Amino acid sequence: MARILVVDDEEGIRRVLHQLFEYEDHEVRSAGGGAEAISIYQEFQPDVTFLDVKMARMDGLEALTKIREHDPAAVVIMISGHGTIDTAVEATRRGAFDFLEKPLDTDRLLLVLRNALQQQGLVQENARLRGEIESRHQIVGRSFSLRQVLDRVEKVAPTDARVLVTGENGTGKELVARAIHRLSPRADKAFIEVNCAAIPSELIESELFGHMKGSFTGAHEDRAGKFELADGGTLFLDEIGDMSLQAQAKVLRALQEGIVTRVGGAKPITVDVRVLAATNKDLEEEIKGGRFREDLYYRLNVIPLHVPPLRERREDISMLVRHFVESYSREANLRPKHISDDALDRMQRMDWPGNVRELRNTVERLLILASGASITADDVELLVGGKMKGGALSGDLLGCATFAEFKEAAERAFIVQKLRENDWNVSETARILDMPRSNLYKKIERYELVREG
Repeated sequence: MARILVVDDEEGIRRVLHQLFEYEDHEVRSAGGGAEAISIYQEFQPDVTFLDVKMARMDGLEALTKIREHDPAAVVIMISGHGTIDTAVEATRRGAFDFLEKPLDTDRLLLVLRNALQQQGLVQENARLRGEIESRHQIVGRSFSLRQVLDRVEKVAPTDARVLVTGENGTGKELVARAIHRLSPRADKAFIEVNCAAIPSELIESELFGHMKGSFTGAHEDRAGKFELADGGTLFLDEIGDMSLQAQAKVLRALQEGIVTRVGGAKPITVDVRVLAATNKDLEEEIKGGRFREDLYYRLNVIPLHVPPLRERREDISMLVRHFVESYSREANLRPKHISDDALDRMQRMDWPGNVRELRNTVERLLILASGASITADDVELLVGGKMKGGALSGDLLGCATFAEFKEAAERAFIVQKLRENDWNVSETARILDMPRSNLYKKIERYELVREG
């Protein structure tokens, strides 16, 4: 169901359109003039507006302009009994979605409405996806060490300087690279990411520089490489320390000369690419071991930027947890759960060897598996901490072959724990778990739970 505003100074046309759109199960409002339409628009926020061109006092073109000033994304369909090409062109110039002439044809009206709603849906979906992407790639925290990183990002982003981002796995090196791109003059161009560790050494050159048809087995057509695809934008070489020496030599040439040559090709291709690189390795040690080119290291390491591990910014953990709860609940269409202070305290005291990535995965696990409306320290202990790893029930959990099996085993373990804590009082346990007692009885029967002793 959509919200539709009909604006026409002829009452008969307003009534007919109102009835037609209501019959199609839409919510409809009507206005007899431009000033009234603007007032209703601000309160009603319609998805589509049908606006007559010729009206007393304020005509439709003026009303269209004011509506678009209020809402630049407004979808407005102009209707007129005296349509001319000049009027249609002017309406389009002012942002009208379409232009219909009277007498209005019902099939044509509904077709244009359907097209308008499809566009409106695409706009809203694109906005939602942009919001989700920005949320997923947002750098969260206010610790001193993180502020130092962000300060350097803000200083280096407007330049074309190459940046080498270092840090442990899961610290957010990709997020830093994306932030540099987003704040740079290249933000409206492509951000191309290459995980050098995930591509076999025999394919990395083709991936980076492209190839010509027939240059090797499986090369069935010409293909542009990542350098070409990133032309004008940013190329992010993640895990650069895992790149083969042969590929390193070609990357060095591309950085020095600004040209690339496809595998099997002879024609050099000029590219304008800002290169950002990241690694979890000590490249100076890699150079000593003969596994990384020293000249490439100095080309990449114009601006060094180190991302601290999560254990060095524990004050950010509570903010990160709340951010992940909100973003994952929205993505998975789950009801957000409250995180108790004792749960946050328990998570702040953990070491998180997998850093922010491990914390995010943990929050998702807790949202899915914790039975109550609030996540407690017991949930963290059972599903993340010592009880899952070393307790009597840990074998059941760690031996699961699939996530569904893990979820069932974790739920069974959690119910057993709560029943034990309440001396197998089903009513009290059901209250604590925030579930009907009948549901708990069904789970006890399903999991074949029997009181010990």
